[in-house]
Amino acid sequence: MTSTIKVNNIQNQCGANIINESANTITIGASGDTISLAAGASQTGFGRTGTVDWDTTAKTASFTAVSGNGYFVNTTSGAITLTLPASPSAGDIVSFKDYAYTFATNNLTVDGNSSPIGGESGTVSPTYSTNGTSKTFIYVDGTKGWLVTNESTDTSQEQTPTFITATGGTVTTSGDFKIHSFTGPGTFTVCSVGNPAGSDTVNYLVVAGGGGSSSDFGGGGGAGGYRASGHGPAPLQAPSIPVSATGYPITVGSGGTGAPTGDTSAHTSGNNSIFSTITSAGGGKSGFQGPTSPGTAGGSGGGGAADSPSTGGAGNTPPVSPPQGNAGGPGCFGGAGNTSSGGGGGATAVGDTGSADGAGYGGDGGAGATNDITGSSVAYAGGGGGAGENASSAGGTGGGGGGAAPSTPGVGNAGTANTGGGAGGGAGGCGAGGGSGIVIIRYKFQ
Repeated sequence: MTSTIKVNNIQNQCGANIINESANTITIGASGDTISLAAGASQTGFGRTGTVDWDTTAKTASFTAVSGNGYFVNTTSGAITLTLPASPSAGDIVSFKDYAYTFATNNLTVDGNSSPIGGESGTVSPTYSTNGTSKTFIYVDGTKGWLVTNESTDTSQEQTPTFITATGGTVTTSGDFKIHSFTGPGTFTVCSVGNPAGSDTVNYLVVAGGGGSSSDFGGGGGAGGYRASGHGPAPLQAPSIPVSATGYPITVGSGGTGAPTGDTSAHTSGNNSIFSTITSAGGGKSGFQGPTSPGTAGGSGGGGAADSPSTGGAGNTPPVSPPQGNAGGPGCFGGAGNTSSGGGGGATAVGDTGSADGAGYGGDGGAGATNDITGSSVAYAGGGGGAGENASSAGGTGGGGGGAAPSTPGVGNAGTANTGGGAGGGAGGCGAGGGSGIVIIRYKFQ
């Protein structure tokens, strides 16, 4: 005999409706209640909304998924395989999410467990190697098998920004950035490292000392090597570099010395500047007469002497990418009134050839590079001008010293301190010294 209970409301002992029927709408549960099925019970007719119950204990080893569950997968210690349920039914659902943003380092592989994935015939096991990947698989049928219905990738974790803190050098600020400038030796000490949401890398400018010049119609000294990241001419910009909580010794290269009057070969090349893995090479010294010698290679090359042949020294020596400098210009000996030396190379241009501007004119120094790492635009690493028999020459923008002519009274002009400018060549008077280098480091601090 079938029993029937007819009622519109069922209430709990407190008088709140737990089942209510009104206008063909049935409400189960009262506000704040949790509706659950007993262990082993199942439901039909409600359909699947595409959601899963997330298991909040991250998986750190290979495992077999259960339909209806989502999994946070932690591949920090190694690659993991997620095996989908065996003998699935239509509507089965499994999700996963990259827990530690390490899929790029240690991949996740999804094993179809003999069922197709995405309709591919045979056994297909896709591998996921992008950090932050999440996907939802739903089993459709034996033809298409498991299909992805929802996916996303966020390549960086939500983080509270933290920033680099550091000491050393002369510290200034420009907006949200701190700048540490070194005009002599010191230590850049990183006290703490931030994260990608704040800062964990630094930009830099590392300029070496410029080359010195000869006294007797010597070429211009080459500019000190110029290496930079994040600022200055785009073709010369390298990527920023990561730092760790340690001290980084700073070397600021001195400029090369100039040859005294009557000693054509006593001048020297500039000296290297160093920060972390970045070394900028000193500028090459100029060529000299008696006997004729070419300009010396360096960050930028020294200009050739006023003789023929007297080539300029090579730039970007040793080679780095982007290049740290350019070659010096060759000298020229064209007889009386046409004797001139080549300009030293600069960060962005080769030195001019002797007599390029007229008979007996020294070659101008190669142009340097303008950089605003400090918040203000400053030019660095200009080549020195070559000496000329009839006219002086200009140093390259960025601290290059001008070359002399005998009537001026033949003394070369020094490169500007802390620019890495090359020295201007002497024309019977003494040569000159190259400008010292500089190291500047910049990072976001707030």
